[in-house]
Amino acid sequence: MTTPIRYPNGITTVPKSNPLGMFGLPDPTEWHVYFNDFDTFATAEWTITTTEAGAGDATEALTDADGGVLLITNDAADNDNDFFQKVGESFKFESGKRLFFKARFKVSDATQSDFVIGLQITDTSPLDVTDGVFFQKDDGDTNLDFHVEKNNTATDATAIATVADDTYLTVAFYYNGISAVEYFVNDVKKGTLATTNLPDDEELTISFGIQNGEAVAKTMSVDYIFVAKAR
Repeated sequence: MTTPIRYPNGITTVPKSNPLGMFGLPDPTEWHVYFNDFDTFATAEWTITTTEAGAGDATEALTDADGGVLLITNDAADNDNDFFQKVGESFKFESGKRLFFKARFKVSDATQSDFVIGLQITDTSPLDVTDGVFFQKDDGDTNLDFHVEKNNTATDATAIATVADDTYLTVAFYYNGISAVEYFVNDVKKGTLATTNLPDDEELTISFGIQNGEAVAKTMSVDYIFVAKAR
């Protein structure tokens, strides 16, 4: 076990003259941060779009799991789905402002399902959205793709990783505030996309969900979602 380094007087990210200059932690107002570990879940905080053609009902609720997990279970017809978008579009890509996104999740069926997770405009069809920066997997394959899209024109990175049944993976991206969006899977950098189609003209929101690829109920388990942008 590594011995911790101790700073008994605290640490700071601002000069002494700043109102928080003597505050013993990094200045929390320098970043707009959202972190949801799904120890709690309130449907009123989300715009939920659901298709239920099967005989049952889609469900979304916390499940018993270490670390907190939101379990989404679709109804059992082909193309039944359950999509979530946080109420209030509160993140915007801006020149000179770094932005980070990271999430951990798994799906029950890596082949016979579609899913999406990232930042998008609020839309009833997140799998066919016009604006966003997000990860997506299409029905019928296990390839994870990454998209940077503005006004229905996208810069894409396809098959950046392979999704496996009922296996957690982490996805992340980093906008450097200048000219590039780096993307990661399981904390390993997979590549960089240019900002040619960066959706920088409107606010976006956290968006995720799953759609069945066959007439069998599929699940998505979301462990956490983190977003941070420099103010």
